[in-house]
Amino acid sequence: MPDPKIVVTRKWPESVEAELRRRFPDVQLNVDDVALGEQGLRAALAEADVVLPTVSDRLPAELFEGEPRTRFLGNFGVGYNHIDTDAAVKAGIVVTNTPRVLTDTTADTAMTLLLMAARRAGEGERELRAGKWTGWRPTHMMGADVTGKTLGILGMGRIGVAVARRAHFGFGMPVVFYDPVDFEPEHGIADVRRFDTVEEVLEVADFVSLHMPGGPENYHLIDEARLARMKPSAFLVNSARGDVIDPEALANALRSGTIAGAGLDVYEGEPDIPAGLAELENAVLLPHLGSATLETRTAMGMLVLENLQDFLEGREPSCRVA
Repeated sequence: MPDPKIVVTRKWPESVEAELRRRFPDVQLNVDDVALGEQGLRAALAEADVVLPTVSDRLPAELFEGEPRTRFLGNFGVGYNHIDTDAAVKAGIVVTNTPRVLTDTTADTAMTLLLMAARRAGEGERELRAGKWTGWRPTHMMGADVTGKTLGILGMGRIGVAVARRAHFGFGMPVVFYDPVDFEPEHGIADVRRFDTVEEVLEVADFVSLHMPGGPENYHLIDEARLARMKPSAFLVNSARGDVIDPEALANALRSGTIAGAGLDVYEGEPDIPAGLAELENAVLLPHLGSATLETRTAMGMLVLENLQDFLEGREPSCRVA
């Protein structure tokens, strides 16, 4: 495919865009960093040989109708449930993602959320910035200890394992986990136990961290019934995908004291945030910062280019998902 026409749907790190321009003369960058939306994505698929989307670009089956020109989708992100991969394959399109390079950064974000929720850090900063802090006192804004508490992991893949290691070796936390895939992850943690159900993890964990993929199989995995299985003193952390939690059920659980708090980096229907969550002091909310470091986002972009180069030169892309 000589000089393919390439569309990049959002602004990428400067060094990666420079490499794109160096390698490909016909590349359309998103200088203003404005989402293309449904019509823009449909036009890109119709006009470009290669489209490089992000996790915020929704590509349902109907966008692949009508024999699109695109032959390669290089997703900037590890999750790809926003792409109807079956429809893409049917249209003759190869889809890749960017695993491995964002594992540690995302695990750091999960631990940030866990610590912020436990120690009421967001609430404390808001009080301070609003000029409402009246000074230290023994009962002011007491949170929960983390060290020695039990961490529950739902989804013990690369990121789940990285979070478990940080919690265990950094904070002495015993680890329990559930994963539907029948494998034994290489975690190197002595104090770890695998459970057969989500409910068993929820019932014993003081902190629950979600690392399941999104999509229909995990849609609202955490709902009202499962939140009720958690301890009233427990905290829920989500740095996976927003649709694995029922946001209304979570807001109700936080409001009623069913659980103590939550730390969220992802949301169903981003960038919209459910008002019920935004109004709650015991919810720590970050704007999808999981992999947001310069080093990691650059590595993600370079991995997209690596897979694109493999595809263009007739090799199997190492990160092909469909």
